Order: sequence, then C-alpha cells, then structure tokens
Amino acid sequence: MLERGLSRNIVLDIASNGEVIEDYSADRPTPTALLLGWDKKRPIHVVLSLEPDEEVAIITAYEPSLEVFESDYRTRRKP
Repeated sequence: MLERGLSRNIVLDIASNGEVIEDYSADRPTPTALLLGWDKKRPIHVVLSLEPDEEVAIITAYEPSLEVFESDYRTRRKP
C-alpha cells in the first residue's frame, strides 16, 4: 500500500464503505470481494477476504488501470 501511495486510513475507509464491484463468494478457503472507492478523485480498488471469524483481511489495494477497466473503474475491459 505504501509503495502505491495509499494510506491505511484510505484503504480502511474503502474496505468499510466502498462499493462491491466483484463478488467472489465461491472463493476458497474464504470468500473475497473487489471494492471500488475514491481518494478524492483517484479511484482505488481494495480486495478483501471475509474470514470465518467475521474478520476482514485486506489482500491488496491499488489504483485500477484503464488498460484493464473501463472509465467507470467498475467494468473490466473485454480481452
């Protein structure tokens, strides 16, 4: 996160209040989700897992690329 210029507070805010744009509830060993949030005008994606004890684990956080996502930052581009 720090290498990408993302503060802990921004990532935690998105983990708590972000929009789920991809739900991977079938993932094993724990379900995961991709969330979209904003740091001012900068889009941020956070991937998290929902642990069995109801804790949330942050897997990664990054600024999405327009090479991979449409300009809404929610929709993946078709290959």
